[in-house]
Amino acid sequence: IARYSEDIYSESGRRLDMEKNMREATANGCDEFEIYFQPIMDIQGEMAVCTGAEALVRWNSLRQGFMTPADFLPLAEYLGLINPIGNYVLTESCKYCKMWNDEGHPEFHVNVNFSAAQLLQNNIVDIVEKALNDTGLRPANLILDVTEKLAVDDLERMKEIVTKLKGLGIQIALDDFGIGCSSLNHIREIPFDIVKVDKSYALQLTESAYAQSFVKMIADLAQTLEIDVCVEGEEGPAQYRTLHGAKVKFVQGYYFDKPLPRRAFEEKYVRR
Repeated sequence: IARYSEDIYSESGRRLDMEKNMREATANGCDEFEIYFQPIMDIQGEMAVCTGAEALVRWNSLRQGFMTPADFLPLAEYLGLINPIGNYVLTESCKYCKMWNDEGHPEFHVNVNFSAAQLLQNNIVDIVEKALNDTGLRPANLILDVTEKLAVDDLERMKEIVTKLKGLGIQIALDDFGIGCSSLNHIREIPFDIVKVDKSYALQLTESAYAQSFVKMIADLAQTLEIDVCVEGEEGPAQYRTLHGAKVKFVQGYYFDKPLPRRAFEEKYVRR
């Protein structure tokens, strides 16, 4: 038995409006989408140093207002619009990173998230290569954060795609490691450059011996494999102190900064 309520209508109506507006926004060059940047810090020295940023997309819809990824990305994936949006984010992120490199930060890199749908595009290598050629970004300064889901579903396909992408000279990071069906085998089998430990572990670092042991184990394993570790989700000084001095190279979280609009990120980390 289904009972009618006004909430059912309003939610379905909102979804239809979002779908229509999203199709129009992507058809118009994705100019309603804005990229925010969250700094990634190298903590192996005495002081934490910004070495780049993760690109995070937002949607400033002319009709529905500002929306975070959780508001619209699931629908974008369902509609197949994640590819044009993702390609736009990739090219724009490369363009801005090249600009930062030219402004005196040649070591700055940019992390761009790739969903399973994006990775499975037949021409994904051509898309990434075109973004690099169009912007002039040094390949080593581009890091693609790839979901572990594809590794779980099809390990051989993931290995094939990652190997081809790394042939361009870019770096690959395994994102959100430690949740779902994570397997240490994925780190060994697939040629990743960075393992990004899910933020849920950072949030428990000061009170969970398991979280501390997990992060330490991944850091030790990564050192053996000669890859780097990034721990996401630092929100306080106690978490930072736990990681500082360990074998974790990169951290990313609100303790340092939230995702910032591009100009704000540049003012704080590029030009200051």
